[in-house]
Amino acid sequence: MTNKKIKKTYKFAYKTSLLISLFFTVVLVIMLYLAQDITWWVIAIGFVSSYLISFFIIQQRVEHFIYRRVKSIYDRVSLLDASTVHRDNVTTDMSTLQEEVERFAKNKKLEIDTLKDRENYRKEFMGNVSHELKTPLFTVQGYILTLLDGAIKDKKVRDKYLNRASKGVDRLIYIVRDLDMITKLESGDLTLNKQDFDIHEIIQNVFDLLEMKAAKRDITLTFDSFYPDPVWVHADKEKVQQLLTNLIVNSIKYGKKEGATVVSLEELNKEKLLIKVSDNGIGIAPGNINRLFERFYRVDKSGSRKEGGSGLGLSIVKHIIEAHKERISVESQLGEGSEFSFTLEKAENFTKIKPGESNVI
Repeated sequence: MTNKKIKKTYKFAYKTSLLISLFFTVVLVIMLYLAQDITWWVIAIGFVSSYLISFFIIQQRVEHFIYRRVKSIYDRVSLLDASTVHRDNVTTDMSTLQEEVERFAKNKKLEIDTLKDRENYRKEFMGNVSHELKTPLFTVQGYILTLLDGAIKDKKVRDKYLNRASKGVDRLIYIVRDLDMITKLESGDLTLNKQDFDIHEIIQNVFDLLEMKAAKRDITLTFDSFYPDPVWVHADKEKVQQLLTNLIVNSIKYGKKEGATVVSLEELNKEKLLIKVSDNGIGIAPGNINRLFERFYRVDKSGSRKEGGSGLGLSIVKHIIEAHKERISVESQLGEGSEFSFTLEKAENFTKIKPGESNVI
């Protein structure tokens, strides 16, 4: 709470003292009239004396009265700072107290709204975790129970069901691993191991890793241009590879058949490199873009689950970027594709990018 200067006011004491002085002056005039000894200088002295005495007593008593009650309010309302209230500060001016109480009420409302949002988010998160874990668990349980009921004797069925159960277990491990990762990222327990490395090489490694996955959907993984020289950045190599993997997997998952995922490298300024991951897939509706990086949020509730994954990929991407103190943005047109772009710090040995001919088909 900021220490607000409280202004001194004597308006109440002025008016009240004037009324009391006028009353006593009238009484004095009547008494002198009855005594047939009206002396104007006595009346003047009486008026001034009664005014000054009344003003002093009223001002002191009212200040003391208000101070005690204002201090009591501050002591009872924990969010108001009682240390800002002093005996010589509090006068008959109550506007400052009113402002602080209004500010307190506003802050309290904001706090309540925030708690409600967190509660709703917690409920949604727990529901999503339950749903994501329940599906593979029930799948694994179903295959195992079927085998225990006698299907294990049939070698063909046994191998088929064990393979499917194994895939269910793999998905469970994938979800738990991503949950552990995002928990560490959010709590700040994950230490970044920054080093200089060639981002072009890392992207090519991710392409090689996901080549078969992309081939199943006839999606081409390529750079926008040929980069003959290394492009050096300073970041956590392992975490950057993970976020690139998540972004490219996401582009494959939502890409159109016979489409393309294109990665481009641009120098944003002297310190930053801009990496873009673009696709010509199904795109994202404007209403979904703001929620893309939420945990377990899926644009396509049914189709994306068929593709597997934990539902935490983009959330992990966001946290890795923020851990590097960098930014990520999304541009998308429904039915035309999406582009995710993020920045990384250039390494000291960074050399100017000289792209060759375009690789885009």
